[in-house]
Amino acid sequence: MKLTPKVIQKLEHDLEHCKTAQDLLGKNGVIKNLIKGLSEQILDAELTHHLGYEKYDPKGKNSGNSRNGSSAKTVQTDFGELQLDIPRDRKGAFEPALIPRHQRQLGKISAIILSLYAKGLTTRDIQEHLTELYGLETSPTFISTVTERVRQDVIEWQARPLDSVYVIVYLDAIYYKIRDAGQILSKAAYTCLGINREGHKDLLGLWVDQAEGANFWLSVLTDLKNRGVTDILIACVDGLKGFPEAIQTLFPGTEVQQCIIHQIRNSLRYVAAKNQQEFIHDLKTVYQSPTQENAELQLQQLAQKWENRYPIVIKSWQNNWPNLATYFKYPPEIRHLIYTTNMVEGVHRQFRKVTKTKAIFPHDEALLKMLYLAYLDIHKKWTRPLHNWAVIVSQLSLFFGERLNLKI
Repeated sequence: MKLTPKVIQKLEHDLEHCKTAQDLLGKNGVIKNLIKGLSEQILDAELTHHLGYEKYDPKGKNSGNSRNGSSAKTVQTDFGELQLDIPRDRKGAFEPALIPRHQRQLGKISAIILSLYAKGLTTRDIQEHLTELYGLETSPTFISTVTERVRQDVIEWQARPLDSVYVIVYLDAIYYKIRDAGQILSKAAYTCLGINREGHKDLLGLWVDQAEGANFWLSVLTDLKNRGVTDILIACVDGLKGFPEAIQTLFPGTEVQQCIIHQIRNSLRYVAAKNQQEFIHDLKTVYQSPTQENAELQLQQLAQKWENRYPIVIKSWQNNWPNLATYFKYPPEIRHLIYTTNMVEGVHRQFRKVTKTKAIFPHDEALLKMLYLAYLDIHKKWTRPLHNWAVIVSQLSLFFGERLNLKI
């Protein structure tokens, strides 16, 4: 596109009087005026294409539509606010592609705002950041408007189709304070992290409810099924009561591994501080056993030694043993992946870094919006399959055969 004589004349005039960096990059600097001139030239060209004839062309007579002046519109750019003259047609049908009717920014400013928001900065922090580093004058309302557009992205992301088979799925929850009907409630953000057949991680969804429970997890699993998941080979969960049964209801072939680390933490809550070190030493002989048979023998010896003092703890290990012992049947490479929900807890740690500046969220959607943007930031690093995946998937194929449905 060639510059019009009007734009060239204005550029030459500005350059002639350009003496300082402020003259070049400032509020009424050369760059800003050039962007204005080019933008308005593009908009005028768009209107010409829309009408089908050039300005002052006789073809426009009796064509049924014509130019109808312009309207001023203030937009945000990488160099601050800019007022543009948006051309209009008499029918009001012209929709510029450069700056759609309801858009108020030109360039990558929205991407910058969303990136800063994803890293946990508040609206005021973002406003100050844009002013200090970029010299951009923005309002909190404008920043809120940009981040609000993420809501539609969250809805679409949460409804996207999923793979039919996931090798491992980690299910866990993280808690936040959220304002609800005038009260401050502690709510659970349910997180579902999946490992697909290629060994890549993906967050399958995020859900918010007042408290973590098996019934809500059942609705989460139903959502996964409705979005195309037909099989989960191994599900890694915490010690929530009724959780394994909820999984088996919708995915009866799934093997459930209850998190060993969660079980240990819960156990130590009921062991006196003076006995904890000795108890952990004895407990290691159970969960670090090379075989399930040996682990069960060690569990019996643990019960004989500690059952009289801590019957609740020993009974918990015995009752949960079928789901705690699942990992013993697999080789070390697979055991390392499934004996704990640490994979999804790593995501939660990243979430905490982003949300630590927010003591209370105004509503559920605000939390989901921030977690989704944080996920987009985290997901950029998930470019490679899990370490040693070729060996792991070969081992899994021996256990699950056709269910793995590998494409070779």
